[in-house]
Amino acid sequence: MKRTWHIRTRILVTLIGLTILILLVAGAGFSLSLRGYIRSRVSSQLRRTLESALSERSSKGNGKGGKHPQSHRDRLAGSGSALILDQDGTLVTILSGEEEEAEDLAACFKERGLSEEIGNELITAGSGSYAVTLVRDPLADGQYVLSYVDVTSLMSLEREVGWMLMAVMAGAILLSVFLSFRFARSIASPVQTLSEFAADIGNGSLSQRQLNFRDEEFNQLADEMNRMAGQLDAARLNREMFFQNVSHELRTPLTSIRGSAEGIACGLMEPKPAADVILAETDKLTDMVEDILYLSRRRKITEKKPAEPLDLREVLSLCAFELNGEAAKRGVAFHYDFAEEPILYAMHETDAQRLFSNLISNAVRYAKSEVRLICRKEGEEILVSVEDDGAGIAEEDMPHLFERFYKGKDGRHGIGLAIAKAAAETGGGTITCRNQNGAVFEVRFPSGNQSA
Repeated sequence: MKRTWHIRTRILVTLIGLTILILLVAGAGFSLSLRGYIRSRVSSQLRRTLESALSERSSKGNGKGGKHPQSHRDRLAGSGSALILDQDGTLVTILSGEEEEAEDLAACFKERGLSEEIGNELITAGSGSYAVTLVRDPLADGQYVLSYVDVTSLMSLEREVGWMLMAVMAGAILLSVFLSFRFARSIASPVQTLSEFAADIGNGSLSQRQLNFRDEEFNQLADEMNRMAGQLDAARLNREMFFQNVSHELRTPLTSIRGSAEGIACGLMEPKPAADVILAETDKLTDMVEDILYLSRRRKITEKKPAEPLDLREVLSLCAFELNGEAAKRGVAFHYDFAEEPILYAMHETDAQRLFSNLISNAVRYAKSEVRLICRKEGEEILVSVEDDGAGIAEEDMPHLFERFYKGKDGRHGIGLAIAKAAAETGGGTITCRNQNGAVFEVRFPSGNQSA
C-alpha cells in the first residue's frame, strides 16, 4: 500500500528541505570563493616575494654567514617576507620580516627536515599560520630560500566568516520553518475545511456554507461545492416530489380499477362497463409508465443509438396522423404549413416522435377547432411550431409548464411537456411557449446539424 502524507507535512518537508539545500549550496559556494580568493592573493604575494628575494640575492652576492642568523632587514616588495635556511633547517639569513617569525619557521623546518622544494604550502609555526614557498638557493649549494606570508589573520577571518555563515544559515532555517509552517497551515486549513464540507455533502447534509479564504482558487472551489450542494438539494426535492406525484397519479387509476373489479365481484356493476373502465385506466397507467421509463432511460438509449437524419416534416405528419382519431372526436382539424424542400435534421427518431406527439396531443386537448403545424427554416435555425386556437396558458402556469408532474387545467398526468422539453434538449434544440390567439409551442434546432 502506498504511503500517504498529510499535505501540511509534505509542504513543510519540501520547503524546509529546499531552503536548507539552497543555503548549503550558497554557503559552500561563498566559502569556496572566499578561500580561492585568499589563496590567489597569497600565491601572488609569495611569487612576488620570492622573485624579489632571488633578485636581491643575485644583486648582493652569496650572503652566507655562519651558523648564527643575521638581521638583514631590508623590506622587499609586497607584504611577504623571505629568509635563507641551510639543509638542516638552520636559519642563515633573514632577508625580510620579523626575527621571531623567522625563528619559528626555522624551528618548524628543522623539525620536519628539508629534502625537496615546496610550492605554496600552508604550515603552522609557533602561534601563527604561514603560506610558504621553498626553493633552492641559486647562489649557494645546500641552502634554501624561503618566502612566506603570515596568513594568521586571514585564516581567522575565514573562520569568522564560516561561523557567521553558519549563524545566518541557522537563522534562515528557523525563519524558513516559521514561514513554511504558516504557509502549510494556510493551505492545509482550507483543504481540511473543504474536505469536511464534502464529507457532510456525502452524508446528506446539503445546506450551503459561507466560506471565505485568502486564496481565490479555494473560494472558487467553495463556490462550486455550494453550487453542487444546491443542485443536489434541488435534485433531492425533485425526487421526493416525483415520488409523491407518481404515488398520487398511480393511486387514482388503481382506485378506479379496484372499484370496478370489486363492483364486478360483488355483482354491483355490469361486467362490460366495468371492464371498459378497467381498460381505460390501464391504458392511462401504461402511458404514464412508458413516459416515466422514457425519461429515466433516454440518455442511455441516445448514447447507444446514433442519430440519423430525419425529415422533420414527415415525423410531424406521422404524429398528427396517429392523433387524427382523437382530433376528430373533439372536432379539431389539422392545418399544415410546411416548407416544400425536405427539412433534414439529425436526431433519434424516438426523441422526435415523443417530442412532436406530446406537443400535438397537448394542442388537440386544448384547441377549439384547429391545430396549426409549422415546419420550415428561419435563417440559421429550423423552426417547428405547434399552435392551437384554445384559451391559451394561464400566466401562473407559464413558469412551471415544463416541470415534471405539474398539471394545468384539464391536464393528464403532468409529464408530457417535461418529456417534450427533455427530447428537444437531447436533440440539441430548445423549446419555448407563448400565447398568441391560443398556445404556441416553438421548437428550434440549429440548421447545420443535418447529418449524424
